[in-house]
Amino acid sequence: MTRRLVILGLTAVATAAALGGCASFNQLTFDVSTFGDWPAGRAPGTYAFERLPSQQARAEAQQALEDAARPALERAGFKPVAAGAEPDVLVQLGARVSRTESSPWDDPMWWPGGFGRWRHNPWRGPTWGMGWYNAPTRYEREAAMLLRDRATGKPLYEARASNEGLNGGIADLLAPMYAAALTDFPASGLSPRPVTVPLSR
Repeated sequence: MTRRLVILGLTAVATAAALGGCASFNQLTFDVSTFGDWPAGRAPGTYAFERLPSQQARAEAQQALEDAARPALERAGFKPVAAGAEPDVLVQLGARVSRTESSPWDDPMWWPGGFGRWRHNPWRGPTWGMGWYNAPTRYEREAAMLLRDRATGKPLYEARASNEGLNGGIADLLAPMYAAALTDFPASGLSPRPVTVPLSR
């Protein structure tokens, strides 16, 4: 009877963990930092993307950023400027991936393994075996947005969203990153702070 209860309990825990894992696949958490002082009472207004000369040379890559940021801007209340008209704000975008390879010398106090491992063999007794801890390569992915007043050129709002993972892919994360970056617009708030957004945004 006791064994059966233990098995049922472990099954329930495993099921709950699986459901929790599935739910987490539908959302992502980013570290968001926002800066600036959006004028009180100013409506978002119309916008147009502005490309730096280096971004103009990579038009296809920059277009991908703009396509990813457009839904977030429109959820925040901005509207694309009509053809031939002047926008209220200019939007500059950027994105990058930084690769980090951990080393045991980075922080020896928290190094979880290394040159050897103590093993216990029930037939031969305890033995010492040589080994090497190989930390996985990590990638920090970041997307940034700057809103400037078109008439004066003054920066009004800057937002950044980032997260870490085990692969350097960023294309599928761009839209959720920009959504997270503008979640609290026009407030700035604590920076950085965790912001969770659904992947469907």
